[in-house]
Amino acid sequence: MTASPATFTPAAVLSPCIGICRLEADGLCAGCHRSGEEIAAWAGMGEAQRLHLMDVVLPARAARREPG
Repeated sequence: MTASPATFTPAAVLSPCIGICRLEADGLCAGCHRSGEEIAAWAGMGEAQRLHLMDVVLPARAARREPG
């Protein structure tokens, strides 16, 4: 039995993108703090990889960039 199109709901792909898409001198995006390589690979990453980046790696990068 196959699912009808009306009952199939694809899962949303998580993304840290906030629409400020500009690579800074350090090679990281000004908005989401991902590298160009991470941005390019994002769609092919598994959910666990994306969650690790969003929960651990990107917040640490953001904290290093904050003045203070």
